[in-house]
Amino acid sequence: MDPSSSSRGIRFLAVAALLVASLVGTSRAREAQPLPPVAEAEAVGSSRRAPERHGLSLDFYAKTCPAVDQIVANVTAARYRDFPAAGPAVLRLFHHDCFVEGCDASILIAPTTTASAPKVERDMEENRNLAQEAFDTVEMAKAAVESKCPGVVSCADVLALAARDYVQQAGGPFYRVKKGRKDSKVSLAGKVRGSLPRANSTVDELLRVFAGKGLGAADLVALSGAHTVGFAHCVHVLGRIYDYRGTRRPDPLMDARLVKALRMSCPSSGGSARVVVPFDVSTPFQFDHAYYANLQARLGLLGSDQALFLDARTRPVVQELGANKTRFFEAFVASMDRMGSIRIKKGKKGQVRKICSQHLLLA
Repeated sequence: MDPSSSSRGIRFLAVAALLVASLVGTSRAREAQPLPPVAEAEAVGSSRRAPERHGLSLDFYAKTCPAVDQIVANVTAARYRDFPAAGPAVLRLFHHDCFVEGCDASILIAPTTTASAPKVERDMEENRNLAQEAFDTVEMAKAAVESKCPGVVSCADVLALAARDYVQQAGGPFYRVKKGRKDSKVSLAGKVRGSLPRANSTVDELLRVFAGKGLGAADLVALSGAHTVGFAHCVHVLGRIYDYRGTRRPDPLMDARLVKALRMSCPSSGGSARVVVPFDVSTPFQFDHAYYANLQARLGLLGSDQALFLDARTRPVVQELGANKTRFFEAFVASMDRMGSIRIKKGKKGQVRKICSQHLLLA
């Protein structure tokens, strides 16, 4: 990637965040308007068996690569200074990896270049907007680890460590990462559809997706708190600000000032597909609990975000985490640990890639 284009992108992200924050940030503190009645819905169950979880350990590389945490942290710290947007991008990458066939670095396999080759996860529409800075960061961290501990540490573990580092660097909690994941031997595009939440998912749909990973409503709300940092492309909010459910009007449950600010950055047509807006309109570069206060003030960016406060099943958790940053940090760390343990590959079921974008046999 051209460094100058990356710098321009970072400057734009900062300008976009400040624009929206200046217009609507003050409204976060006001009392939210009364919500329409929400019927208590039946809990969403799942007939699917929860994914098998394998044991990971904090000292997995104690003898083979004892400095792995520090090696990765050195890379992520430098990247965060130069490319702040890489932080939330790596967090999103980790989520997209774990939710499709488990935390196995299958998302890192490079897209196919020939029409006859099998499609990989990154070829799917759901993954095409994943930031290149995130992939570059993981490759750089992996290369640094390989220089000290060749053939030992998996890309899946490097990604998990990098995600943790960025949470801390943005002001969030430090937590110890369990390790011992192997990298997948395949990356299949067909496994993506239906495995990831969408920008306009209902709470029913979100709970169903999370239940399929062995996660519950509390995990859904805690992990959604990652949207306290980062940005979304305009395409994901156009419906809410211009034509909500075919009404040709904005979503009535979105604060009018936020609608106005978003329309300045996201025209109804003719805008750039690369334009992004912040998830958290008050502190978009700070990992804090402001995301939940935003939801209570009708300042949720995505429909799937705002739905967490509108639904009776998840609203109490939003209110709890919004009232106490320490409680949010605790819940987030616990849910990250659970998500990071989904369908771990062990032994011969996995491999340790030398280059994260290439399967071992192709490296």
